[in-house]
Amino acid sequence: MGNQTVIATLNNLFETTKDGAQGFRTCAAAVSNSRLRTVFEVAARRCDEAALELEGKIRSLGGEPTPSGTITGSLHRFWTNIISSITGMDERAVLAECERGEEFAERAYLAALQELPPGDAEAMVRRQYEGVKKNLDLVRELKIQAA
Repeated sequence: MGNQTVIATLNNLFETTKDGAQGFRTCAAAVSNSRLRTVFEVAARRCDEAALELEGKIRSLGGEPTPSGTITGSLHRFWTNIISSITGMDERAVLAECERGEEFAERAYLAALQELPPGDAEAMVRRQYEGVKKNLDLVRELKIQAA
């Protein structure tokens, strides 16, 4: 696998991670529960940190990070905004939307791990994947508690 393919794979994760940060911020803005808002804001910051790390790796390989989020991520944010404006989005609905977004991120990371050769980039992606899994588990746990 050449550098350009690794860069393209990392750029896909960069977009997905930026989408995740925006998605968590959208969800944080949609809830009145301060504990839940804090959980979403912390998750957004972790996504920002992952995006910065991906950006650095992309640049170190001679690439340029993509300038905007994915179409799917944009649809994720669009759907969250639509539901929020129509129904006022209760906590369970917000958590369900966050769960959907993290499931998308999990699939993107798993695909990247299958594509990347062993090395620095793969180790970084594997570590970030563990963070995505933790976010997904937390969102699922909070959704059960909100039931």
